Amino acid sequence: MTHPFDSPHLLEQQFTEGLDAMLARHPGLGVYILVLANAAYDPALWAHLSPALAARHAQLADTLTRALRCGTALAEPEDDVMVFLKLHTIGFDQMGRRESRQDGPWLANYNPLRALRPPRSSRETFGGLLRPFDPAGFHFNRVFLAKEILWQGDLCDEPVRLLYNKFPFARLHSLLVPQPAQELPQHLTAAWHAWAWAVCSRLGHAGQSLAYNSLGAGASVNHLHFQSFVQPPALPVLDAGFAHNGGQHAYPLPVTRFTDPDAAWAHIAGLHARAQPYNLIYTHGTVTCIARVPQDSAHLTEACRPYGWSEMAGAVTLFNRDDYANWRGAQLAEQLAGFAPPTDR
Repeated sequence: MTHPFDSPHLLEQQFTEGLDAMLARHPGLGVYILVLANAAYDPALWAHLSPALAARHAQLADTLTRALRCGTALAEPEDDVMVFLKLHTIGFDQMGRRESRQDGPWLANYNPLRALRPPRSSRETFGGLLRPFDPAGFHFNRVFLAKEILWQGDLCDEPVRLLYNKFPFARLHSLLVPQPAQELPQHLTAAWHAWAWAVCSRLGHAGQSLAYNSLGAGASVNHLHFQSFVQPPALPVLDAGFAHNGGQHAYPLPVTRFTDPDAAWAHIAGLHARAQPYNLIYTHGTVTCIARVPQDSAHLTEACRPYGWSEMAGAVTLFNRDDYANWRGAQLAEQLAGFAPPTDR
């Protein structure tokens, strides 16, 4: 198979072809939800996939309705059944698709389908940056996830697996799992930091980026992975107007930008020593590190608790049309200030 990271065009082409093939080969709810959510994020994907999705929705609705009326046991995962029932209640023709707008440097995405995503461990109590891998828990080696693999092969001298994100919130959003068979926990090491830097040094000139959530900072799966995405325009945290990028304006919480991977690792190692949750954004020749309070901090609102790398980077996802219409960048800036660690308040 052609390497999807050989060019932005190839990545987009394989991304689209993979969704096409998945929908054609797999009739279940999980695949339908994944393809629908990815199509709803991207107008070009929606134009291409919506006819097949509409037909599949009608088929699934008929099958599920018959099963429920007859008391037939459902073979589908309970999470997928609940998501589909909500989708069917909304109605295929009424499903909202992603919209976005900026206010100053801040970015808001209206993405109602992502509101249906199960929370997984992003709402768990924070117990430190390292937790042993749990083979009985959710991880990326689960057999049922095999159909969601976009590509696997070698990337910067490491075997990797690239999976679709079931509820994306960035362009060409996927999950990059290095050494998947090793079943590594979601804990960054100096070697994996250097690898992520190398990946973006090779690919980032075309806008390819990686993000990382530590435990306690929005990581929802305790299996080492990076978020792979292409995000035009640049994320707000990368805006030249902010002080950490050489500008005049302070960011609402501590941010440090590095152009040297060793200096970046020294900083990250210090966060590890203090058990300080953090989010990272890797781009071509830079890594931006955002220190923040754990997701279970008592003063955070329920709406803010799931915030991970995207929100910390200034791009918030909203699920309600009125909230989106009334949203102002100052609201997000105020929310982010609440994530500042106590010593930085």
